[in-house]
Amino acid sequence: MMIDLAIIGGGPAGYVAAERAGAKGLFVTLFEKKELGGVCLNEGCIPTKTLLYSAKTYDNALHGDKYGITTENVTFDFEKIMSRKNKVVRKLVAGVGTKMKIHHVDVVKGEAIITGRSAQGIEIDSNGIRFIAKNLLICTGSEAFIPPIPGLKESGDIILTNREILSLNEQPKSLVIIGGGVIGMEFASFFNSLGTKVTVIEMLPEILTGMDTEMSAMIRDVYTKKGIEFNLSSKVTGVNGNEVTYEKEGQSFTASGDKILVSVGRRPVTQGFGLENLGVELFKGGIKVDEKMRTNIPNVFAAGDVTGFSLLAHTASREGEVVVNNLTGQKDLMRYHAIPGVVYTNPEIAGVGLTEETAKANNIPFKVAKLPMTYAGRFMVENEGFNGLCKVLIGEKYGEILGVHMLGNPSSEMIYGACMAIESELTLQEMKEIVFPHPTVSEIFKETIFEF
Repeated sequence: MMIDLAIIGGGPAGYVAAERAGAKGLFVTLFEKKELGGVCLNEGCIPTKTLLYSAKTYDNALHGDKYGITTENVTFDFEKIMSRKNKVVRKLVAGVGTKMKIHHVDVVKGEAIITGRSAQGIEIDSNGIRFIAKNLLICTGSEAFIPPIPGLKESGDIILTNREILSLNEQPKSLVIIGGGVIGMEFASFFNSLGTKVTVIEMLPEILTGMDTEMSAMIRDVYTKKGIEFNLSSKVTGVNGNEVTYEKEGQSFTASGDKILVSVGRRPVTQGFGLENLGVELFKGGIKVDEKMRTNIPNVFAAGDVTGFSLLAHTASREGEVVVNNLTGQKDLMRYHAIPGVVYTNPEIAGVGLTEETAKANNIPFKVAKLPMTYAGRFMVENEGFNGLCKVLIGEKYGEILGVHMLGNPSSEMIYGACMAIESELTLQEMKEIVFPHPTVSEIFKETIFEF
């Protein structure tokens, strides 16, 4: 039987596209060589958030006295924390599998190799079986980038990526993290909460590049007070066993840890599955696509991290939806101006749209207003001793919402409202007319815009 849509990769782009396509009546085959859910569900988003919630629960228990709650002999069980993480992942992976069955998606567990094109369609081999598809969606994701640092490969199991660190059986007493991006900071947050001595080495002048710089500096200050050592504008020059050598302002320094986490970014996976047999065009290491997620080859699409553009699970899912919508007669274009970014530290950071830095770099006239999150009564109730911050950018000419950035819990659960405002091109006046529930932390958004 001819496959309407073959999908290589069962991560957020692949499984969401498969579900949507199956629901619309397409005959779909989804190839996944590991586990459904991809890196996000098995080695990224879900397991890290499970660990971070355990750490947050432990933090709350330790500091319950701020809220009139006294506890004694608060401890944690590292093995149980990791075990719960595994349980959550297994349950969600099974849930994805159930969705595939509900929508009649044929899941092939095994490596898929594109062998070429013929008059019949796109040819794929997997487990010794030949498949032919009218359309192909490539969702092979990304992998941790390992920089060519001298001594890194020779340091053995001391060196970890996001994959290996999630499989630790024992908590390290000390951890050096190379890279202060989102992944690095979330692991820094988790292990710091459990008492591990954490050192972060970042080559750039500030952590969390791409987030609002003021928010990044504020969260760094929070974690400096919690005991994390940050070395900014520092270039790692070598690794020798458990020692990391780095240069800063012309001087050489060393940092040591029981484990070393390498977290300097990810790169698209474009090799190992026969992509070269199609002649698909690449751009900056990823597959080049247009706003309909089409490649330069007819009936071949790409979505998710493999495009190398926006390496976020929610971006990937939306890109997969765009592909399916266009295949089934619904005109749809991928837009990136309202993609939220979240860092699940404690406190959380969330942002969407333009930052002050990106607006200035693109010569976009704007005005900015900001307020401590404590202007929302619910935030003060639940966040004793921390002020947080909400920042809103509007365009000077039309008064539209350009960007919203928040530091404080639960920013991750509120930022979608700002996404909707930016996606819908709401103006300042239109936002002022929306009624927010009281008392909620989300009211800080409305409180801030009334500062204009």
